[in-house]
Amino acid sequence: MNIHEYQAKQLLARYGVAVLKGGVAFTADEAAKQAESLSGPVWVVKSQIHAGGRGAGRFKDNPQGKGGVRIVRSLADVKTSAAEMLGHVLVTRQTGPAGKEVKRLYIEDGCDIKRELYLGLLLDRANSRLTMMASAEGGMEIEEVAAKHPEKIIKVAIDPAAGFMPYHARKIAYGLKLEGKQVASAIKFMTAMYKAFTDLDCSIVEINPLVVTAAGEVVALDAKMNFDDNALFRHADVALLRDESEEDPAEREAAKNDLNYIRLDGTIGCMVNGAGLAMATMDIIKLYGATPANFLDVGGGATTERVTAAFKIILADRNVEAILVNIFGGIMRCDVIAEGVVAAAREVKIHVPLVVRLEGTNVEQGKKILGLSGLPIISADDLDDAAKKAVKAAKAAR
Repeated sequence: MNIHEYQAKQLLARYGVAVLKGGVAFTADEAAKQAESLSGPVWVVKSQIHAGGRGAGRFKDNPQGKGGVRIVRSLADVKTSAAEMLGHVLVTRQTGPAGKEVKRLYIEDGCDIKRELYLGLLLDRANSRLTMMASAEGGMEIEEVAAKHPEKIIKVAIDPAAGFMPYHARKIAYGLKLEGKQVASAIKFMTAMYKAFTDLDCSIVEINPLVVTAAGEVVALDAKMNFDDNALFRHADVALLRDESEEDPAEREAAKNDLNYIRLDGTIGCMVNGAGLAMATMDIIKLYGATPANFLDVGGGATTERVTAAFKIILADRNVEAILVNIFGGIMRCDVIAEGVVAAAREVKIHVPLVVRLEGTNVEQGKKILGLSGLPIISADDLDDAAKKAVKAAKAAR
């Protein structure tokens, strides 16, 4: 689960992470009132959407105008900027051309910035440890830094038994060439950030940029927090921060039906049981010259209702030209999937070619159900055959 910048800063501040004073606003008048309550005389008006690159982004109705993050020097300009942002669609490098509508703003005090840095904390699956990463290249995407200047990234793997220690923080601080009181400020910042990460079951905390002020303080100028959905039952207060309007409608609907779904930009819709098999299915579709339209794992306990919901979600994507159902029956029985496929095909009225590959528990019963359905279902013998047929059918339908 993702949250907005202002929400992330509120959570981090509880743990002692240094942030600037600010407040959320939903109207231009509220933005002006928030600015009045802050120190000034410089304020920053920030669009709140779940996407990076807001400052360099442009609004659809004014692509040549100012971006989604603006430094202003009067209360009148706060209100003007707020009016120009709220209710308008902001396009950034992460939103894609469709952009996202700005529905709330964060009004924050300005600060005297001496340096911009990067700091992130995430789970490194390669070594099964939380890893803190830092770079002097603040403001840039860490992926870009890793690709062009990997030597500029400092990494510290944290032993879960010992936790985050002062020497971890010192290694990063000295690696960033901090000095004097900056080092002490950075150690306090990183220790608090680690505490927030572990207490709240985060999947990532990213501060970009992390700034060093002229006074030698280390402060979060931006903040991104993602949370492990499987742990949200332990954090009811965090779960309440979810902004469903920022989420893909199809992904939101999938979550309600206990489906693991991610929309992609291809043309072959996929319905698979098991994350590993789903990844393999997407790979083989690419191998045969097409691109998957989604990742969709129906799980090991799929019901007819869940399969029907899955079909509806896949078909809601107008880019889908064919659907490939790939089921390896273990816990999930092939006959149950077949019944779900038939029921869904009749209810949804599938209008694109449908290729089904079944293998495993009750596979013969499943194939019999499909064969007697009277529906134009293309049967496949194995995954290779299924991928070939799906790609071929999509091209023919196109």
